Amino acid sequence: MAEIVVETRGLTKVYRDFWGRKKKTALNALDLTIEKGEIFGLLGPNGSGKTTTIKLLLGLLFPSGGDAFVFGQPAAKVEKNEKIGYLPEESYLYRFLNAEETLDFYGRLFDIPSAVREKRAAELIDTVGLSNDKKRVLREYSKGMRQRIGLAQALINDPDLVILDEPTSGLDPLGTRWMKDLILDLKKKGKTILMCSHRLDDVQDVCDRIAILYGGDLQELGQVNKLVEDQKRLEIRATGLQLNDGLKHDLAAVIEKHGGKLEAFGHPTTTLEDLFLRIVDESKARPGRRYLPPTEEAKK
Repeated sequence: MAEIVVETRGLTKVYRDFWGRKKKTALNALDLTIEKGEIFGLLGPNGSGKTTTIKLLLGLLFPSGGDAFVFGQPAAKVEKNEKIGYLPEESYLYRFLNAEETLDFYGRLFDIPSAVREKRAAELIDTVGLSNDKKRVLREYSKGMRQRIGLAQALINDPDLVILDEPTSGLDPLGTRWMKDLILDLKKKGKTILMCSHRLDDVQDVCDRIAILYGGDLQELGQVNKLVEDQKRLEIRATGLQLNDGLKHDLAAVIEKHGGKLEAFGHPTTTLEDLFLRIVDESKARPGRRYLPPTEEAKK
């Protein structure tokens, strides 16, 4: 059994006005699990409940209903945050500090010993590519550079769970590729990553599974490669056919008869962006639409 790092059960957040009247349901009965070592993408347009979900997991908000667990502990327990690294969309860093001072400050918050703190800060500054700018104060940094030092801050405590909100925001194409490679490297080191992003190509490049939210409701959940797979067509662009070993054997025989070799056999994929826009359009057209897990019979 895979180890569950994050779990929500009917997690709900309702915002109310001064008189207690309901203003908005930001999150409605969210059920999902995130396993150790996976990269999980949380997607949705603005106001869909992504940030609310993150704040509930960090214990920055209290739920109106349901439960959230991180490392098997209730999300409201702040002790579990010692094993979490968080990069918000807008980093709230002290701009009068330089990179070294910033990481030293956050390392002190985690009670990291001085020698370990200094060594880890130097490694992270090198990792995020700021070695030549480590003495500059942060107010002189570009947005992309602030994003890099923000990531280093999120990793100073060597967290087991890394939460990234728009990690490629402000980065140029080279920086974006670097960020995606770093996220994949964190996975190789056994870290669990939860990321939100509006850049769907980035999500498709790195995420194992995704959840799509709209209007506070979970609309889709599953593996990226399965969700973007087009089950109605084959790579040979034939319609009305389904995959099976017999078909593969016959096709391979025909292709080899004509001097070729069957290299790929399967469903073509659409893009995550196309899937995302379709889910949002369907959600608008069908108010109250919610994702329901397939029944055992459907799985068969």
